[in-house]
Amino acid sequence: MATLSLQNLSKTYSGGVTAVDSVSLDVPGGCFCALLGPSGCGKSTLLRMIAGIEPVTSGAIILDNANVTEWHPKDRDMAMVFQNYALYPHLTVEENIAFPLTMRKVAKAERNRRVQAVAAQLRLEDVLKRRPAHLSGGQRQRVAVARAIVREPKVFLFDEPLSNLDAKLRLSTRAELKLLHQRLRVTSIYVTHDQEEAMALGDLVVVMSGGRVQQVAAPLDLFDAPANRFVAGFIGSPPMNFLDATLAFSLDSAAELKTPLGVTLSISAMKDGPASGPVIWGVRPSSIRLADPDNQEAVAATVESIEPLGEFMDLVLTIRGQRVVARIEANRHLKPGSTVPITIDAARTHIFSPTGDGARIACSLSLGCPEQQECIA
Repeated sequence: MATLSLQNLSKTYSGGVTAVDSVSLDVPGGCFCALLGPSGCGKSTLLRMIAGIEPVTSGAIILDNANVTEWHPKDRDMAMVFQNYALYPHLTVEENIAFPLTMRKVAKAERNRRVQAVAAQLRLEDVLKRRPAHLSGGQRQRVAVARAIVREPKVFLFDEPLSNLDAKLRLSTRAELKLLHQRLRVTSIYVTHDQEEAMALGDLVVVMSGGRVQQVAAPLDLFDAPANRFVAGFIGSPPMNFLDATLAFSLDSAAELKTPLGVTLSISAMKDGPASGPVIWGVRPSSIRLADPDNQEAVAATVESIEPLGEFMDLVLTIRGQRVVARIEANRHLKPGSTVPITIDAARTHIFSPTGDGARIACSLSLGCPEQQECIA
């Protein structure tokens, strides 16, 4: 299994526009690495640089300890699957899949064996004699993936391969890609702007913004411990609620977070935190819950609007003049304009710096502040 290392990789176009800014990344052998970010963040440019179809301004690409930065694309032993499939319309499915092997003058018997094996893996045996025009979108995408697999490359490169499919087909094809990777265990780089896709497929997710890497982590680590406000707001649906709050220390060094929702949180195990002053409090919609009316920790919220989603519903709530979004289990009794008691899972909320990139402040949060609370400032 091939390892891939990017070392301070940058791409600057004429006019001084920097698309990729000093990206360093190590991808272990057999890892499925998802490059995630909004449009224009540099993820596709980075992928094309890895493939060799976009010249590198500075930095190095190391594949299995070999510096391939200046190598021609055909010499890098990588296979790329494009967003628009890029199939040859005049060739059959069988001929499209075999095309890379034909170009490399692989013997016909070996070529046929590999095509049949890949076609079986991707359930394409029944369409091998058809041309792309007679295939569905999902079938065309599987043919494009099969053409990449048949090469048996060191690295697979995927450039938003599912974005042209409808929602149902995206889910089924995504599941097929996941199973395929589990069987092949080939190092893969997958570009997407869809956070759900990245979280579902990736062993490792690289979140990018403005040409820079914001965080590299396993999917659940991105959700539970975002590095900054950008990652916190980009990962999770609906997005995290961000509220102005105040960090306060008492004479005995106990720390409290005073929030605009009428909830005061105690803070423990805080390291490298700021002095008393304004901070940003991050609350995920799933951390806001309906409470029993007699719950002493509950606060009153007014329901502004309701978005039913089947098993769940998203609520827009107003609490002391602050508007927040909550995701709760479906409840047919709620109506816009009604007042409901809610509680917040303090342990799953976060504090961010109000300046710079909004770095997350590592600490533990809980409701109330018990006496003699020990805090590490």
